[in-house]
Amino acid sequence: FAAFFLLPLARLFAIGGTGADGFAAYAAIITDRNYFASLVSTLALAAATTITTLIISGISGVFLQRSRFPGNALLVAMLTFPLAFPGVVIGFMVIMLAGRQGLIGDITSWLTGERIVFAYSMVGLFMGYVYFSVPRTILTVMAAAEKLDPKLEEAARSLGASTWQVVRDVIVPGLKPAFISAGAICFATAVGAFGTAFTLATRINVLPMVIYTEFTLQANMATAAALSFVLGAV
Repeated sequence: FAAFFLLPLARLFAIGGTGADGFAAYAAIITDRNYFASLVSTLALAAATTITTLIISGISGVFLQRSRFPGNALLVAMLTFPLAFPGVVIGFMVIMLAGRQGLIGDITSWLTGERIVFAYSMVGLFMGYVYFSVPRTILTVMAAAEKLDPKLEEAARSLGASTWQVVRDVIVPGLKPAFISAGAICFATAVGAFGTAFTLATRINVLPMVIYTEFTLQANMATAAALSFVLGAV
């Protein structure tokens, strides 16, 4: 923990104060409009990704854990298959789906005469983040759903609870620890993910891309370090 987290963060903090503005550079994340906008966009995207992923994984995970049918194991394997893909590959998959020559564009062009393209925007990045967040989350939910006591649900139904009440008052509270742990990992991954954003980065303003630009194009080591420290702290 010290070698791979605390020491690198301490080193980043020190480098972040070596610029012309000194340690005041850390205030730039709030005072600079572009940096602050990228931080807000990054956090909003990560929050939206986390909420959507938990909804999809919660419903799918409980269903797959409790329903046994031919091909169940194969379906679970296919749902978790994206864990093997790096972010760049997922970015290209989003481009093939919603890019200028993508499948969605072809279909909408055929139906309406107008090609819809959103791969190179926050919507495309959101799609990619959800795609690689669902597999790890759904495995956590399935493991937690296996430990739910069905007698609690039967007791709730015997007392007159509707299906929605059973879900709200029994299943969701039972899965709460899994949702918190999986949601935290999902949020942190979405905040710091770079490969997918780099592949799609045409009109995308997220903090990892801003850090990359400051470091490579502007050669602004101090600002890049300061922004990286803030990202690491988040």
